[in-house]
Parts: sequence; structure tokens; C-alpha cells
Amino acid sequence: MLAKADSSAPRKEPTDLVFTDPLTGLGNHRRFVDKVERLQAERADDPAPFAVGIIDLDGFKPINDLFGRAAGDNILVQVALRLRAAMDEHSIATRIGADEFGFLLPMTFSVAAASAQARTLIEILSAPYDVGERTVRLSASVGCALFYGDESADELINKAETALYQAKRSGRGAVVVYTQEMEDAAKRMTRMEQALRRAVSAGEVEPHFQPIIDLRTRRPIGFEALARWTDRDLGRVPPSVFIAIAEERGIIGPLSQLLLRKATIAAGRWPAHLFLSFNLSPSQLVDQNTGQQILSILDQTGFDPRRLEIEITETGVMSDPTSAAKIVADLRQVGIRVSLDDFGTGQSSLGRLRDFHFDKLKIDRAFVSSILDDRPSEHIIRAILAMCEGLGMDVVAEGIEEEAQAQRLLAFGCGGGQGYLFGKPLDADATLGYLRDSLRGPAQARDA
Repeated sequence: MLAKADSSAPRKEPTDLVFTDPLTGLGNHRRFVDKVERLQAERADDPAPFAVGIIDLDGFKPINDLFGRAAGDNILVQVALRLRAAMDEHSIATRIGADEFGFLLPMTFSVAAASAQARTLIEILSAPYDVGERTVRLSASVGCALFYGDESADELINKAETALYQAKRSGRGAVVVYTQEMEDAAKRMTRMEQALRRAVSAGEVEPHFQPIIDLRTRRPIGFEALARWTDRDLGRVPPSVFIAIAEERGIIGPLSQLLLRKATIAAGRWPAHLFLSFNLSPSQLVDQNTGQQILSILDQTGFDPRRLEIEITETGVMSDPTSAAKIVADLRQVGIRVSLDDFGTGQSSLGRLRDFHFDKLKIDRAFVSSILDDRPSEHIIRAILAMCEGLGMDVVAEGIEEEAQAQRLLAFGCGGGQGYLFGKPLDADATLGYLRDSLRGPAQARDA
């Protein structure tokens, strides 16, 4: 017979459960906010600084996918134990997201101290974790913010989130403490994002076209479409800036579709033997709608799929190899050629060249720029060309700016070239002028 519960024994308040993460036993996001608010109230009359931080586990999702949910949960419990042990009597650690943890350091008064303590936590979390009979390693990124007496709990935590975002962009194992400059940069980014959204909606982003030439004849064989944007208020915005914003803020899909539509309409006016090369971003290679969107645009503009080349990067392939392989196969099935861009600078293995059946490889400009005075670059280019010959792949060398570079590549057996030596990116009308000049000889084409 079960013993009757003692009605005088203390009972756990229901609110305790509301503030507790059931997996790790740490406080949850609500507890985190509550603790920050209480500390702010205590220091209302004497606003001594204190630090809050947010930890994100780098590489947790792949480990969770590889070993399973139970193993992932086990790792999270181990993380919680380490964080709890690392806190002093004044500090707390909480679990505020799937693989995010928040911490509050009441006795930390400076940026330097917050950064040092965050780095200590990263070291603690980087030790091996037991997963059954195996061990795995993780790293962590940390964003911190200091309270100076003039912000709410939500504002303070949002600042730590912004710092974490910057830390993640800096690479694994980074610590960033929030600054005013960071806030100003975030505001500029938001203004630019809104302007870009307006520009995409109004169709104001334009494709420009850079020639890809046959190194032997010096005549164009195709053009690469490159995005260009000039805003009425911001002026000319570099592609390296607005493409990154489009990727980060989820605008890349509509932007890419706008550019492909305009590019195929322009390319439809070129001689039929010229191809159009178009770049896909890494995020588009994890979206299974990408292939259908491309085919729909080709159908709308009447552009022959056999004249289209899609360029993807090694980094894009590695984001989700299974998804990327499906998209590549679907595109090649209708006659679209697929090119691997920036070869040699990404993360993929040589086996990807076999698995993905690329039609073309583009040698990154980093190797081309040093081909005349760097023996390792020369040997790498020779090896790439020999490999592509064996695989039956075409090759284009990017970033050719000097005649001596072009001659050296031609002597090595490289068939295609691209760079300022042969022409800068031009708008649609100027590209037609370039083509008219190129029919009269390569000299005029280079001067166009």
C-alpha cells in the first residue's frame, strides 16, 4: 500500500515547471528573461554593469542527424551539466533554444571580463562528449552584451543575439561582445535590406554580362550573368554586399528569379551558338523548388535550356549534398549544363566531381592571378587541367587580367578564359555592341 502523502510537505509550485527546461533541468527562456529583469530592478538606483551571453553549439545539428535524437539529447544534458558547474554562486545558465544556452554574469563589469569568461565557457564545452561507445567534439560561439542601465531585458538579450550572429559569421569558436558600432551596422543592414526588397519588387536589379572566350581564337563562346544594383538613395551597391544580404535575409530566391528572367530575355538576342552562364546560391541548392522555377522561367522567356549553364560552388554543394545532387540531375536531364565554380577554394572532395557529373569546371582566380610567379599555383592548374581532360570536362580559367596569363594557360591546354583582359561586365545593350565588334576581330572585342 502506497504511503499517504504528507499534506504538510512542501509542494513544487506549478510556476517552477513553467520556468524549467524539462530535458536539462536548467531554467528556460522565461527564467532567463525573469532573472535579467530582477537584476535590472535591483540595480535601478545604482546601475552597475552586468553581462548576459548566449551560447550556440557549432555543428550540433550534423551530430544530431548522424547519431540520432537520443544521442543529441544526451549531449545537451552534458552541456547543461558543464555550464551549471562553471557558474559561480551569483551566475546562472539556462537553455533558451534547441542548441542555445543563455547565461547571466552579475559580477562581470567590463567587455574584457565578459569576453574572457565566454572564452572559458567555450573551452569547457569543447572537451569530448560521450555518445555511447564513441566520443564527439563540438565547438561553440558566444555573443555577449553588457547592461549599463538604459535598456530593457528584451533589448539586452537582443543585443546578445546580434553579437552571437556576428560571432557565427566570424567562424566557429568565436566570441563577440556587443558594441554601439555593431548596432549602427545592424541598422544600416536593415535599411539596405528594405531598399533591396523594394528594388527586387520593382525589378530594379539588372544583369550585366562578362564574356567567356575561347583562349585559342579569342572569340566569345558565352557570357556570365552578374547582378548589378544602383539604388536611388544608396547609389551603386557592390554585389558582394547585396548578394550577402539577399542570402541572409531570405531574398535570394526572388532576386535570382528576377535576374534569370532578365538574363534569358537578353541572351535570346545573341547568336544561337553563345551560352548564358548563371549562378545559383548555396541556399537555392537546398530548395527542391529551384529546378522547377528555372524551367518555368525558361518556358516563359522561350530560352533554349541547352544554351544555359548553371554555376554552383563547392560550398553550395556541401550545404546539402543530397539536395544539390537532385537539383543538378534534374537540370542536366533537360539539357542544362552544370559548372563547378571557384574550384579549389571550397570544402568538397575530388569525389564530388564524380558524384555530381559536372560538365565544366572553373579555375578560381586565386590560382590564375599567381600563375606567372608561383610554382605551386602552376602545378595546381596543370593538375586540374589533366584531371578534367580525363573526366571529359571543359575548363574555364577566371580572373585573367594579363596577356601573359592567357598565354601560359593556353600553353597548359586550358580551353576557356574569363577576365578583364577580354572584357568587363556590360549591360544588355552594351553586350550586343561588344558582340558586333567581336565579329570584326578579337582586337576590337578586347577594346570594347
